[in-house]
Order: sequence, then structure tokens, then C-alpha cells
Amino acid sequence: MRLNSKVVVMIIVSIKDGENIDRALKKFKRKFEKTGIIRELRARQAYVKPSDRRREQIKRAIYIQKLQQREE
Repeated sequence: MRLNSKVVVMIIVSIKDGENIDRALKKFKRKFEKTGIIRELRARQAYVKPSDRRREQIKRAIYIQKLQQREE
């Protein structure tokens, strides 16, 4: 049995004295993007069958492999 566990992510942005608020906001956005929360929420909006998920992973791997072969 799996319990619903909530993961709490707190982003801390250190700001120097006199630093521009735009720069602090940019730091926050960058850290937030790295957490991958938005990506996960978008992925959870619709159910994707495991077979379809594997198929997409294989397609992505083939694409990346072709790109790497072109570079050589």
C-alpha cells in the first residue's frame, strides 16, 4: 500500500544588499525551473499508458542517437 506523500519544496534565494529585484526574480525563476514542478504537473494532466511512455522514450533515444551520429 502506498501512502500519499507530499513533497515540500522551498526555494531560498539569497539577495545581496542593494541588489535589483529583477535579478532576484530571475534567480528564483531559474531555481524553480530546475525543480521540474511545472513539467510534472503538465505530465499529470492526462494519463499516459506505460506502453506509450516507453514508446516515446524509445523515439527520443533514437532521435538523440541520430543527432550524435551526425556530429561524428
